[in-house]
Amino acid sequence: MILCSKRMGSKERIQRQKEDTRKGILAAALQIVKQEGWAALSMRKIADVIEYTAPIIYEYFPNKEGILLELTRQGYINLGIKVKEARDRKTNPEEQLEAMWLAYWDFAFEEKEFYQLMYGVQVNCCELYKQMPEAEYTTDLFYDAIEKLLTKQPVSEDYSCLKYYTFWSLIHGLISINLVQKGANDEINQEILRSAIKAIIKTIND
Repeated sequence: MILCSKRMGSKERIQRQKEDTRKGILAAALQIVKQEGWAALSMRKIADVIEYTAPIIYEYFPNKEGILLELTRQGYINLGIKVKEARDRKTNPEEQLEAMWLAYWDFAFEEKEFYQLMYGVQVNCCELYKQMPEAEYTTDLFYDAIEKLLTKQPVSEDYSCLKYYTFWSLIHGLISINLVQKGANDEINQEILRSAIKAIIKTIND
């Protein structure tokens, strides 16, 4: 029994070490990107940061795209958490939807490296993101919030989709302008953002 317990402990320790190494690789990749940009990321640079040889990194990720895919997944998880938290702080459906889009905006600038990767702003995003349930989760939160405001019956799924992409196109466009080149100041951006969100909300039942 003692021997069995030691073996179990050893397996768990090895698994934890592997998971720590995997997290270290992802953290190193993000560190490089924050300092030098996405174009500078390479497997060799990651190896230098974590002081491992490049072949060891390939034991955890098949290539750089595998690292990008996992970081994209993490980005969508983080975004989903922030959007849901914003929704849950409000009870009025209109206020919920506004708060959710404001949280989306804040995420884009607080976690700009993730946002750039997730949505292809100055970097090629992972095409496989469309297959991620994590990517669909946040979109579903917005769909549900939009549908709470719909009072016309019946309303097609296409209509909800139209309203979602109306919101997203405007907000993503404004975010992209400010990420790629400095747009208006923060105060003006906030005014534009809030006015746009409120205007689109008013059209939902038109």
